Amino acid sequence: MLSHNTISLIKSLHQKKKRIESALFLAEGDKVVTEMLSSEFTVRHVYALKEWLQENGRLIPRNVESSGVTQAELERISTLVSAPPVLAVVEIPKVRIEHEEFLIGFRLVLDGIRDPGNMGTIIRTADWFGIQRIVASDDSAEFWNPKVVQSSMGSLTRVKVITASLPDFFERVNEASRKSNVDAPAVYGAFMEGQSLYEETFAPSGLIVFGNESNGIRTATEAFVDRKISIPSFAIKGDSMPESLNVAVAAALILGELKRQSI
Repeated sequence: MLSHNTISLIKSLHQKKKRIESALFLAEGDKVVTEMLSSEFTVRHVYALKEWLQENGRLIPRNVESSGVTQAELERISTLVSAPPVLAVVEIPKVRIEHEEFLIGFRLVLDGIRDPGNMGTIIRTADWFGIQRIVASDDSAEFWNPKVVQSSMGSLTRVKVITASLPDFFERVNEASRKSNVDAPAVYGAFMEGQSLYEETFAPSGLIVFGNESNGIRTATEAFVDRKISIPSFAIKGDSMPESLNVAVAAALILGELKRQSI
């Protein structure tokens, strides 16, 4: 049976302030928890139904504590409407920005992505297409928000995510390229108007910028964009046209075309 203090601690992690103060976050559900257990993340404690522990207990390292709980207890501590059979408390990793890492391959830059579901889906999509680094503006959805963790479906264990002031980030990447005596990465920005995605020839490496769901890429970030790209609509022209694409969908289409060209 969970103590009152334990329940209070776990429920406090539903709040961003408490996650930051404690450097802990929640992972919920079979897929996400098993991914965390097999990764380099430090899992503090696993809380699960006894049936889950009997079937999956072998996946829990010896240094990780685990507790059998009831469905009612899971309902009390879960952030989800329908509590999954397992929940884990995990340490937020300490990650340094190594700007040299953004000089090779393709990386994503997220400017003011506010919706946690979009953020998690973008992380999952980046993982699918082999993108291993994402930098997001300081005001983007928090990576350790339960909805981000849930919708990323374990991809946070493979994609390195960091937050930064984007103008400062771009300046430091350019500085790293000068020190390394290599060309600065090409910077592509997703806009409503720009070169058609299907007519763009991508460089071998670069940064791809996606903007806020409502307002797009901000002026301060746009100043660093070399190439504006857009996804053309193939809707039949008429009195009514579809709204702009969801940013996570746009990311999937652009990364898909990027990979198509590379192979």
